[in-house]
Amino acid sequence: MPSRSILALPFLLAPLAAGPVVVPVPALAQSAGEAQLAPSGTRLAQEAPELQAVFEAMGVYEILGVMSSEGLEAATGIEDDMFPGQGGGAWRAVVAGIYATDRMIARFEDGVPVERMTPEIVAELQDFYDSPLGQRIARGEVEGRQALLDPGVEEAARALARQQAAEGTERMELLRAFSVANDFVERNVAGALNSNFAFYRGLSDGGAFETEIPQELMLAEVWGQEAEIRRETTEWLFGYQVLAYEGLSDAEMARYVEMSETEAGQVLNAVLFQAFDVLFDDVSYQLGKAAATFIAGEET
Repeated sequence: MPSRSILALPFLLAPLAAGPVVVPVPALAQSAGEAQLAPSGTRLAQEAPELQAVFEAMGVYEILGVMSSEGLEAATGIEDDMFPGQGGGAWRAVVAGIYATDRMIARFEDGVPVERMTPEIVAELQDFYDSPLGQRIARGEVEGRQALLDPGVEEAARALARQQAAEGTERMELLRAFSVANDFVERNVAGALNSNFAFYRGLSDGGAFETEIPQELMLAEVWGQEAEIRRETTEWLFGYQVLAYEGLSDAEMARYVEMSETEAGQVLNAVLFQAFDVLFDDVSYQLGKAAATFIAGEET
């Protein structure tokens, strides 16, 4: 994301909610249709405003708003699967707090390894995302993510990706090159497994199990999900990319692939994955711990 939350931007890619996978602050998540600007008073605003400006130009904060909406939707499934009919408004309030956009932004920024983003890299990225092509790429990525909130749109995008893959189109070859250059599938699969493990740790720490569950058993359960996570990640990823980049020519898409292969693009990709891993692990752990409370039937 989730399956976990897939993102795209040269970085993370899949939706956020660990398998059977929030802090009780009943805040409403921002609507996916609203623009989310870089926040003031946060870590990056104080320590690295130039880097925060790059993330804003890329649409990172807007995508975090969309991911908040994705999480709220996914949380309904957690209740249905793990404590049906026992959550109600209390569960929704807890989940809204965990997926509150400002909280997610803070966790994301906490995970950013600022020292890796040198002034030269930041300037190069800012130039790219300030360009007409960069702006169109960022807008397409945000709008594509927003569109996938509609299950019908998501299924249509996946079907189109499967068709293009079967036909061996130039666009699909470019999307594969883009994914390979950024190691999207492997990074997302690894991140999803880690997030699911964090969810199980939250369940355990929250008292969901009558006896203590060894970590080895949790890890075995998580690894048993690897094949399904890989399949889901791959399908989601290419469906999303087909939709997000439909407004680009093949030549423009090739230019984006080239940018992602530069030192600046590779550093950006690694930095974003690291930051989102911190966010996802935190959210998944908190979801597990909160779910444990409802499973145990305790007051919240």
